[in-house]
Amino acid sequence: MNGSQILVVDDDPDIRALLERLFGRAGHEVCSATNGRDALRAMYSRQPDLVVLDVSMPELDGWETLARIRELTDVPVLMLTARGAELEKVRGLRAGADDYVTKPFGRQELLARAQALLRRARASVSAPHAYSDDVLVVDFPRRTVTVLGEVVSLTPLEYRLLCAFVRHPNQVLSHEQLLELVWGSAAAASRDQVKLYVGYLRRKLSAPPPGLIDTVRGFGYRFRPPAGATSLRSA
Repeated sequence: MNGSQILVVDDDPDIRALLERLFGRAGHEVCSATNGRDALRAMYSRQPDLVVLDVSMPELDGWETLARIRELTDVPVLMLTARGAELEKVRGLRAGADDYVTKPFGRQELLARAQALLRRARASVSAPHAYSDDVLVVDFPRRTVTVLGEVVSLTPLEYRLLCAFVRHPNQVLSHEQLLELVWGSAAAASRDQVKLYVGYLRRKLSAPPPGLIDTVRGFGYRFRPPAGATSLRSA
């Protein structure tokens, strides 16, 4: 994982300096920001592979910054906070964070968690390059989706949900499985969140009847490829 670009966002200069040394010694390139607004500017200019984001910052705090990041990209985000309550962790995961570390933290644990997120992100890049059928085309490297030849704009979470479905065609996925695949943890969100985002995805796909995603009552949801599906393919 050496050579990855890591963005550290924290208003505490000591924490920033510590993380810059820690990641730098591990072979990563590190850029830093002292607040959420500067972090968003760095997202555009540096396009980091991982964001380490503090919760408590003036002006634009970590929660608001995370929400803005998730509107732009699904880059892995590791949250830092001084509060270790379970509800705080759940809030972070529900908001789209990929992992959560409480201050004060062990340096090697933080580094290991960051490396794990980078490995997972790299693994997703090496996955098959595309899914296609007579209705739907998903280009994984470009993160583009077309339905009947028309480009469809999805949020990062909607896109991850669609990827979970097309990678498990004709398989009934329970709410808990979707929470693990899309949110990263069965405790990260609720069944109602799954139902809500499946509804969003269905409306955006707007496939011809009977649609692409079935509700299997009492179990979950199933992606049913139309005729002519070529499934996943590599470059």
